Amino acid sequence: MRLLHTMIRVADLEKSIKFYTKVLGMKELRRSDNQQYRYTLAFVGYGDEKDNTVIELTYNWDTNSYDHGNAFGHLAIEYDDIYKACDEIKNLGGVVSREPGPVLGGTTEIAFVKDPDGYSIELIQKK
Repeated sequence: MRLLHTMIRVADLEKSIKFYTKVLGMKELRRSDNQQYRYTLAFVGYGDEKDNTVIELTYNWDTNSYDHGNAFGHLAIEYDDIYKACDEIKNLGGVVSREPGPVLGGTTEIAFVKDPDGYSIELIQKK
């Protein structure tokens, strides 16, 4: 068994795909439209689905915003250099919501960014 994907609902599919591919460096792996039920699924990730966990972006054609609730926390991505990554993300128009640095009470270095829908993504410095 393995974890296949995490699904998040997005209000603007093209804006979200641009963020995950251009800002975070993922690839759009596949996309499918369902005309009858009016939604599009797009899968993004750092590698092929057969070997990697990916993100499913679900775009419901008739919905333009979502309530995040308070149960979901964040996605986490390991980076070789979170300081450089945050600079690049800001230069590309991304939002860094927590600047890089050690986690409170520990030594692991982290940062947080927001995607176009406001989902939090934790960047963790590779050890």
